[in-house]
Amino acid sequence: MIAILGTGKMGEALLSGLLRAGVAPGEIIATARREERATALRERHGVRVVSNAEAAKVADTLILAVKPQDMAALLDEIAALVPAGRLVITVAAGITTAFVESRLGEDVPVVRVMSNTPVLVDEAMSVISAGAHAGETHLELAEELLRPVGKVLRIPESQQDAATALSGSGPAYFFYLVEAMVDAGILLGMPRAAALDMVTQSIVGAAIMLRDSGEHPVILREAVTSPGGTTISAIAELERHSVRAAFLAAIEAARDRSSQLASG
Repeated sequence: MIAILGTGKMGEALLSGLLRAGVAPGEIIATARREERATALRERHGVRVVSNAEAAKVADTLILAVKPQDMAALLDEIAALVPAGRLVITVAAGITTAFVESRLGEDVPVVRVMSNTPVLVDEAMSVISAGAHAGETHLELAEELLRPVGKVLRIPESQQDAATALSGSGPAYFFYLVEAMVDAGILLGMPRAAALDMVTQSIVGAAIMLRDSGEHPVILREAVTSPGGTTISAIAELERHSVRAAFLAAIEAARDRSSQLASG
């Protein structure tokens, strides 16, 4: 039995992904703060929605998907109900395995996960790290749960804040870029719908080329960049406006914010 405690956007995304991967609705239980949310989950997914306490008692694996600021209260609520050896997976940004272990007890294996919203289309990037009491078996169980909804990568926990900034927030950077490119198309006289179609397909195609070709992004970019052509003119303008430096600073700021969330 898998329990998802805190079925907000990310929790529901994981829930729907598990169901698409073939997990039976009867093998998943969820929790929700509001009754109307619980009703919606039951109707939409056919899963049982229970209290945090009941979920902690009956599930073999607990996925903690509440907001970071709500994690301490949740752990206090379920601490006495989680037996030694039960796998606990936390997907809350900035919440360390040590934070969870200190509240649930010495013998509880904890795996920290940072996933992202493409879990909704089974293209998530999930990075996982083992806590002090989690071993190979626990990591493999976490991977088994996450692999049907995207790619899974193991990293040291010391790199989790960086992963949060890079891939956890990463889809938002692409959506921001799409917005800007669509606006540029409108400025150049394109209808919004046509501009969005062109930009979306360009990004999808470029992402697949990057994933499947094995080439470094510099090589792929240079293949589009002819001497004295349109692309190099655009790139020169991006460099003049320090766009690369802005991305570095933005992702560093996201990393710092993840660290702040971890420290409360």
